[in-house]
Amino acid sequence: MKAVFTFPIRIYWEDTDAGGIVFYANYLKFFERARTEWLRSLGVEQQSLKDESGGMFVVSETQLKYFSPARLDDLLEVTAQTSESGRASLVLTQQAWLNAAGQRKLLAEGTIRIGWVDSQTMKPGRIPAKILEVLQ
Repeated sequence: MKAVFTFPIRIYWEDTDAGGIVFYANYLKFFERARTEWLRSLGVEQQSLKDESGGMFVVSETQLKYFSPARLDDLLEVTAQTSESGRASLVLTQQAWLNAAGQRKLLAEGTIRIGWVDSQTMKPGRIPAKILEVLQ
């Protein structure tokens, strides 16, 4: 497994539901942002990748578990870490943590499988070797 990448996300009104807690589906958005910034930190910008290679990553499978809610103004640490790597897909383990009052609390965690596809046909393909080198 590679090192854990961490990305900060602040909770805004738009992230919460009528009960004042983060709407459960928004964790998928938070995980997406962290994955995108993880790739960017490795020198892989998704638009450039698509333009140059004709391919892109797409989410093919997710599994999430929720432990505790985040609320307005909370500052989360959202992580991304490769847990499996293949020629056509990667599985990432992701977590959302709250750091408050000196305590770190796990709010949600999950696995996300991203696969490589041709951006025009959406047919699966192999991740380019130069990208795999960076990710592994």
